[in-house]
Amino acid sequence: MNGDTVRKTAARCAEELPGAELEHPFGPEWEVYKVRGKVFMLMTEVTGEPMVILKSAPDESAALREQYAEITPGYHMNKRHWVTLEGGDSVDHELVQELVTESYRLVVGKLPRRERPVDPHTYGRTP
Repeated sequence: MNGDTVRKTAARCAEELPGAELEHPFGPEWEVYKVRGKVFMLMTEVTGEPMVILKSAPDESAALREQYAEITPGYHMNKRHWVTLEGGDSVDHELVQELVTESYRLVVGKLPRRERPVDPHTYGRTP
């Protein structure tokens, strides 16, 4: 999957998440997706290549970076808690959707219970 397709897939997934909003606080070259004011995904092409930056649990982000060449530490973010996803042969729609949804769940899980649009422990998981 190429970088543009990764970005489009990530954007479609984010737009379907309850309470997700798109903002451009850093200018038009940065797309920032938030839930209840908290960032869960950023997209940009400032390096010349499309990239999607997502929140990830530290142990999961290390495992993802080992497994996929297209997943690197978060661009301009905390390298333990964020990953950057770029296009490549091992990236498919399911991986992109899974990473976007997990990033969203991690952020929702840190919100006060009364502000959570979904239960982060069950949302998007198949029983």
